[in-house]
Amino acid sequence: MRLPLGSTDVSASGGTVTLVGRRGEEWEALCARRIPLDEAVGLLVDQHEGAHAGDEFADAVPADSADAPRFTAGEPILWRYGRYIETARVIRDDARGLVVWIPSGSARLESVPADGRATREVPLEERFSVPWEIRESTWRGPGVVRVAPSGRPWSVWFFRAVDGTPEGAYVNLELPHLRSATGAPGIFSRDLILDLWIEAEHPGEEDVWLKDSDELAAAVAQGRFTAAQADAVRAIADHAAAEFLMPGGWPLDEGWAHWTPDAAMDEPIALPESAAVAEARGRTGGARLNG
Repeated sequence: MRLPLGSTDVSASGGTVTLVGRRGEEWEALCARRIPLDEAVGLLVDQHEGAHAGDEFADAVPADSADAPRFTAGEPILWRYGRYIETARVIRDDARGLVVWIPSGSARLESVPADGRATREVPLEERFSVPWEIRESTWRGPGVVRVAPSGRPWSVWFFRAVDGTPEGAYVNLELPHLRSATGAPGIFSRDLILDLWIEAEHPGEEDVWLKDSDELAAAVAQGRFTAAQADAVRAIADHAAAEFLMPGGWPLDEGWAHWTPDAAMDEPIALPESAAVAEARGRTGGARLNG
């Protein structure tokens, strides 16, 4: 028996999730008013301010512009979310979007509470105000395919079990990618806290869960986002649902859940020895408001 809409649970990463929809049914809007996608993104671009280490961001241009550098298949790149920096290897990069593979064990930098707690161990009412530091870690669990449609404020991550069985697709809401021709190859974005999870079961009628709505509310209460910006994030989720999630459009329809890397593609990736990465490693702060 399937759970009713509105059911809540805790995700594998410890976040609160709510069952908000099913493919094949009408989507109930998360935002109380309809906000055009460009307007919603425009309300959030200030999230880039002061977020990225190094000088490369100053020259960054939209990933879908004619001036943006392109990546080649097999090339290792950095996927930068401000203080969070991940490594990935390019599968494909074309006008439609960027597709990468993140091998298990690949290096990453993450912002963590300076007192040794895990982020999820910090109560919501303190989560965006505690001192932080940077820690180097690795991608845990099986590798994932990650797809970033050109010019859209989201990426889609295809998770799988150890045996390769698809587990579901994670829609990470994030600012549209920027790229720089200087420094280590990669993209710049900003995570927008709210996410959607599409279960793998019941093809065509998959359950859709909303993740971290309580954390978004806490971000507003602690000054990370304004109320208008939080509405913009919810509106972006609604656009993602309408554009590809509910109709099962690209990249859900291209078979990425079953894509398999060869041995060379699946080699864990190290962080490059660059000035920007060295600067990023040494960052600390008194609050997580610009996380």
